Amino acid sequence: MPMISTERDSMHFDVIIVGAGPAGLSAAIRLKQCAKETNREISVCVLEKGSEVGAHILSGAVFETRALDELIPDWQSREAPITLKANDDHFVYLTKKGHFQLPTPPTMKNHENYIISLANLCRWLGKQAEELGVEIYAGFPAQDVIIDNGRVVGVSTPDMGVDKHHQPLPQFQPGMNLYAKQILFAEGSRGSLTRKLTDIFDLRKNAQPQTYGLGLKEIWQVDSELYKAGSVWHTIGWPLENDTYGGSFIYHLEDNKIAIGFVIGLDYSNPWLDPFAEFQRFKTHPFIRQLLEKGERLNYGAKSLVEGGFQSIPQLTFPGGVLIGDCAGFLNVPKIKGSHTAMKSAMVAADAIFKAIIDDQAEAIEYTENLKKSWLWEELHAVRNIRPSFHWGLWPALLYSAIDQFLFKGKLPWTFKHRADHTTLKRAADSKRIEYPKPDGKLSFDRSSSLYLSGTFHEENQPCHLQLKDSDIPITYNLTEFEAPEQRYCPAGVYEIIQNPEGLGGARLQINAQNCLHCKTCDIKDPQQNIVWTTPEGGGGPRYSDM
Repeated sequence: MPMISTERDSMHFDVIIVGAGPAGLSAAIRLKQCAKETNREISVCVLEKGSEVGAHILSGAVFETRALDELIPDWQSREAPITLKANDDHFVYLTKKGHFQLPTPPTMKNHENYIISLANLCRWLGKQAEELGVEIYAGFPAQDVIIDNGRVVGVSTPDMGVDKHHQPLPQFQPGMNLYAKQILFAEGSRGSLTRKLTDIFDLRKNAQPQTYGLGLKEIWQVDSELYKAGSVWHTIGWPLENDTYGGSFIYHLEDNKIAIGFVIGLDYSNPWLDPFAEFQRFKTHPFIRQLLEKGERLNYGAKSLVEGGFQSIPQLTFPGGVLIGDCAGFLNVPKIKGSHTAMKSAMVAADAIFKAIIDDQAEAIEYTENLKKSWLWEELHAVRNIRPSFHWGLWPALLYSAIDQFLFKGKLPWTFKHRADHTTLKRAADSKRIEYPKPDGKLSFDRSSSLYLSGTFHEENQPCHLQLKDSDIPITYNLTEFEAPEQRYCPAGVYEIIQNPEGLGGARLQINAQNCLHCKTCDIKDPQQNIVWTTPEGGGGPRYSDM
């Protein structure tokens, strides 16, 4: 057997950015722009856990160009993949068999917005960044933070090529340590390092609990007279009960394609609820069926969304780094948009980071202060009470939201509180069991065939990246109290309860980590926060194309 070296190499940069999403790439571009404007040099490295830029990016997405207009004013002449304008808006309430239209809330109107693939936009942003001299390393997840004297000084990437017992294989490659003067964390929703930094530096001490939704999305090729490029539809109501937050989006793309998706707030209380099955059932509604029944499903994916909004924004700075984008929670939930706010937060942070470096300051002290002066802060503050008002149920929330937004423009003096998603489940014995119809293979599908369309792949023999703090809890608590909700809330079939033969020890939890879509729902919703999502070896996970 060849000699295996376990020595780690290291690299040094002025700035490291963890995550090549809209926020991370916008920060990288803005840093290089600052350097060019001041005739200075600054080295910028972006680490991306996906196999390529955009591989793990999934969003609706109707895109507001406000931040991009500031970052790259000539984006149209640079052939950005932003061409299809939204040309109408529809807001529909579904009953079990019928539907009726509601007035479109002002926050959901999309005049001058574009229907896009966010994955393809990120690929384009990556090219803009590289042309400015940014170094982007795809397939290199940041697995841990390096702290020295209470300050974040770097990140480490995982060792590549170990078996299930953590022993090196012949092709073993040790990970790297990367060091920087400042590090921007742009991991997206429920980032693993963001979670660790939050605990280390107590970043949530003055914030409400973060709350999340789970979004599921498919791309369809349709043959329907109802298709109209640029059309935007949102629905609420069936199949969800009125006490469960959620709804759908249907965006008509170019070339007779549509993006159809379903979002469910992860503060739902019924442990029998299955978000994936609700999405499949939704597509069988007569109103939706007529659009899809002659079509073909092309892609599938899922991810969590950060829904806490203004009152859940954590402390954004800590010694050695900052949080930007979705890992800080800048999604505007009523507007159903977060890319423009993520990009704006990144640009404001980049300006502060650049100033800190050239002035030889230890911290980017102006980031939070300048963010509070920006349009982002004002935008999120105005809609802060919409999402938590749904704790009262659908119709009271719609009434309150209309008063809040139409009459008072979000300026009412109070701020509602959130509740942590993992605390909301009721006992299975006290909840209504939901019986879902079997998939028909035409409109509705099972998890395994859906997973195939996501391009998900993980190398064999790597350690399981889904870790249990206590291996007994899934059986002694989750199964006993909630009938193992991880079997239902996971949109990829990662978790299974296996009933052992009688007399051989009862049930056990099986983790099919190779199925993981990196949505982080398990990390969010597990009742005792017993499941910890960590980064797998580089390049693993979904490979989204037009999502």
